[in-house]
Amino acid sequence: MIELDKILLFDGAMGTMLQRGGLELGTVPETLNVTAPEAIEAIHREYLAAGADVILANTFGANRFKAEKAGMELAAMVEAGVKTAKRAIGGAPGKYAALDIGPCGRVLQPAGDLPFDEAVAVFAEIIRAGTAAGADFILLETFTDLYELKAAVIAAKENSDLPIFATMSFEANGTTFFGASVESMVMTLEALGVSALGVNCSLGPKQLVPVVDRILAATRLPVLVQPNAGLPVMEEGVTRYDITPEEFAACVKNFVGEGVRFVGGCCGTTPEYIKLTKSMISGMAPVKTAAAPRGGICSPSRQARFERVTVIGERLNPTGKKALQAALRAHDMDFVLREAIREEEQGAEVLDINMGLPDIDEPAMLAEAVREIQAVTDLPLQLDSASPAALERAARIYNGKPLLNSVNGKKESLDAVLPIAKKYGCAVLGLTLDENGIPKDAEARLAIARRIVAAAEAAGLRREDIFIDCLMMTVSAQPDQAHETMRAISLVKRELGVKTVLGVSNVSFGLPARPIINRTMLAMALASGLDAPIMNPGDAGMTETVAAARVLLEQDADSKEYIEKYGAAAPQQATSVKEDTPQIGYAIARGLKDEAAKAAATLLIKHPPLEIVEREIIPALDAVGKDYENGKIFLPQLIKSAEAAKAAFEVLRAELVKTGGDTQKGKKIVIATVHGDIHDIGKNIVKVILENYNFNVTDLGKDVPPQRVLEAVRETGAKLVGLSALMTTTVASMKDTIELLRKECPDVKVIVGGAVLTESLAEYTGADRYAKDAMETVRHADSL
Repeated sequence: MIELDKILLFDGAMGTMLQRGGLELGTVPETLNVTAPEAIEAIHREYLAAGADVILANTFGANRFKAEKAGMELAAMVEAGVKTAKRAIGGAPGKYAALDIGPCGRVLQPAGDLPFDEAVAVFAEIIRAGTAAGADFILLETFTDLYELKAAVIAAKENSDLPIFATMSFEANGTTFFGASVESMVMTLEALGVSALGVNCSLGPKQLVPVVDRILAATRLPVLVQPNAGLPVMEEGVTRYDITPEEFAACVKNFVGEGVRFVGGCCGTTPEYIKLTKSMISGMAPVKTAAAPRGGICSPSRQARFERVTVIGERLNPTGKKALQAALRAHDMDFVLREAIREEEQGAEVLDINMGLPDIDEPAMLAEAVREIQAVTDLPLQLDSASPAALERAARIYNGKPLLNSVNGKKESLDAVLPIAKKYGCAVLGLTLDENGIPKDAEARLAIARRIVAAAEAAGLRREDIFIDCLMMTVSAQPDQAHETMRAISLVKRELGVKTVLGVSNVSFGLPARPIINRTMLAMALASGLDAPIMNPGDAGMTETVAAARVLLEQDADSKEYIEKYGAAAPQQATSVKEDTPQIGYAIARGLKDEAAKAAATLLIKHPPLEIVEREIIPALDAVGKDYENGKIFLPQLIKSAEAAKAAFEVLRAELVKTGGDTQKGKKIVIATVHGDIHDIGKNIVKVILENYNFNVTDLGKDVPPQRVLEAVRETGAKLVGLSALMTTTVASMKDTIELLRKECPDVKVIVGGAVLTESLAEYTGADRYAKDAMETVRHADSL
């Protein structure tokens, strides 16, 4: 078993070494485990001789999709890779072989087409084979989608007892390609129970310093850092990296001195880098970090820490809401999404999601609602159901760390719900009731809360991830119970030190002018220690009470938020939108497909389709693009908006066909991932965005030879080509393709992009423009 309390040095880049050895373009590197194991073993031995303690099996890209392309059994590739690494180690003490697993190359739903459980199955196949072959631990690395990483962690937990290390690749802005933040990664992976976490690839050690600092500040787990050898540059037709071994080793030494436990190298690092790093860190002792345990829940990009009064929106619970009930029975998911968006706009910081009706499939509906809501808002969610089956299904597919609402003091509830929370990395909300119902006095509720906390901790949950709801009774029927609830909140806070939640509006059932009672009860509960009211964020009186409470409880520094919200002489009322006004721009901005299509159809009654495209759809997409570039939204929201625009455009296209209009005249583009490169996630995203800017896109797929690109240009008459490369080795293929186009079609313009591309590499290829992302591709395409 790998030692987690020692400083360990991981090896360097397998791909760089294979390229140095003349790996042929288009070869799946993992097939060499079977066809040339001696070459792979020789690379492992070079790293061991350089001082590496951990050898990564040559299994990073081994999955069913790659195996199918290579015509080889997946199990054979994985088993041979792990056994080759073990053979190189030869039983040396203190040396370990890791089953190395990278992303599968497909985007998960709803942003892509891969179902979550199919992703789990893809990783499960790799993990079973690697575990059987004798791997010492599992390394999940280079992930950019937190959702895919969660699928891989679940697959590991369900199919192996080996320790799990997990790292993601962050961009210079501190988020991943799919928008995951450092803090959400840490919160999610800690809750899922990994043994170590960290960052690898994407950047050099100097650029990773801010990311590593944030990781160390957020976690108490051992941290792994594997930087690239700087950034790629092209010199005399050869790709190299801009950090020397000496500079790399010095940076890595600093990481160890700050508390990083495990270090190694990623792209561009060779045995020389590892040897110098070994000499630099030799003799260093592990440094304990000062990160304090913190609770909370998260989506991939946003966290709710409950360190100040936190509003949980209550509007997505069908109890007493006839419109929502009708929408659920009609499977009107757009109604659900609009309600979620409205709560976010009104100030909710967490959304309670309850799909419980007796005549619908609640587990399926709750899971679908969670998946769709997470595509249109980045608020963390509270999964609300009395059904353990529904909670488990939703918790499994949740992207991030949710709050489960709820468990109670009954043994069967504790036995059913707590294992779900532990397995899927959730916080849990405990209700102070048991087999005898809800106790009338505060002390009895405290006793149940104590029992829930003890059971949750015994199940492996941290106290920071346990919340208690002391339950609000209706005062019109039980006048003394409001007081007892407030006493219970105070007792739970004082005796157990956990966060408290309360459904406030229950207090006023059966009374007139309910908002008056609700906001007064809220104020009194907050004074008693309530952390998170479940409430209607659209209730002005209650939101005002929350804002005031944050000032009075010293949770709003210098009353800044309060002044910004209420500092005007007279509060401005939000302008109401008439229900019959087509809000196509809003629908596109929030990713509401059905709403966008309906709005387009309504606008067609009075406006020609091309006018709607030019005045409504394109400006809406431009605004979304700016939000994406400014970091206000992330890739999943960008794709959802593009899909909404596409739904609107399809309505307009049908009308254009009737009238003989040609909406794509002169806007043709051919796109491809270049020869030898079998990664196409980025290219596929570019296609979606270009189509929604009214480009006629011919997508040639991946691993496309230069001649095929030329043929497509001639077949379509396109004057624009987009080329993608995700590996340094295929930049040369990109150059070859552009040179052929320059020779045969000199009037064609070329845009290039991809993970390894930089301005200098784009200049080397001879491209007309370099695009760092999908939106920049659109701008370049329009200008060209």
